Amino acid sequence: MRTARFRSAGLRRAGRRDRRRPADHGPERGGRRVRHHRQDRRPGPPGDRDHPGRAGLQPAGGRGTVGLQRVVNERGNGGLLLQMGLGVVGASHVARSRATVASTTPIARLADETGAVVVPRDSPHRTIGDLVAAWRANPARLTVGGGSSPGGPDHLLPMELARAVGISPRRVDYAAYSGGGGDLLPALLDGDVDFAATGFGEFLDQVDAGQLRVLAVTGAGPVDALPGVPTLAASGIDLVFSNWRGIVAPPGIDDADLRRWTDALTALHASPPWRAALRRNGWSDAFAVGDTFRSFLVRQDAAVARLVADLGLN
Repeated sequence: MRTARFRSAGLRRAGRRDRRRPADHGPERGGRRVRHHRQDRRPGPPGDRDHPGRAGLQPAGGRGTVGLQRVVNERGNGGLLLQMGLGVVGASHVARSRATVASTTPIARLADETGAVVVPRDSPHRTIGDLVAAWRANPARLTVGGGSSPGGPDHLLPMELARAVGISPRRVDYAAYSGGGGDLLPALLDGDVDFAATGFGEFLDQVDAGQLRVLAVTGAGPVDALPGVPTLAASGIDLVFSNWRGIVAPPGIDDADLRRWTDALTALHASPPWRAALRRNGWSDAFAVGDTFRSFLVRQDAAVARLVADLGLN
């Protein structure tokens, strides 16, 4: 079934396709791994504050704004956490929400997922330089696909990439596939989009099979799973971009709760199951707590707010 397509400020919403698989929601995957670890390590009765493994881990919901609003509203509730990432930051600004991540208590940043610039096998663009040259020459002729609604990581990445190579983000023709990677994949294979800027993990099988090609990765360094693929920086493009995952709590929690959660997530970070989850999902270890994570959140919130405003989405 297809939904209506539309264009607004460089956006189009692409319809769902029958040949889809369930969308792969990164923060939810990370949240499941955190829940499993906490429940294995910290048995205890529901609601017992001495056993944070049983406290509430709130899914983001509603593109992130529902869970974020609840966490911000429940000031002082040391038994509630929000699993979130870059998409929640973007969604809060697109929705003009009064609740922002800057209002929460940061607990830990857990992981980064490097993005990738992906093209179909038969694309005429053999390198990231070829693609950028064609894109600069006529931005309207190239459609970039992503599995995010406006403000999500797959939407923010091509906008940041456009800005980095001298293209106004408002001129980007972005097609949002509401089913995530499961809808984006057939669009790439069928040539409905010229390229995608997205997390690479969902497409590794097609890359290995030669159906898709990765022109560049967007993180700070190469990716083991994609040997020989350059970073944007190594290709002369001044951009490092990743979709991160983290955990925050309501504002005003007491010091004991903050220490308990920090200790629990520090233990998670050191555990073999978490290291296995990082390898399995192609995530990079980006663990940070305390002032380091707090400063990161403030910078991310401000940067995303500026980009969303530049796009006229708020």
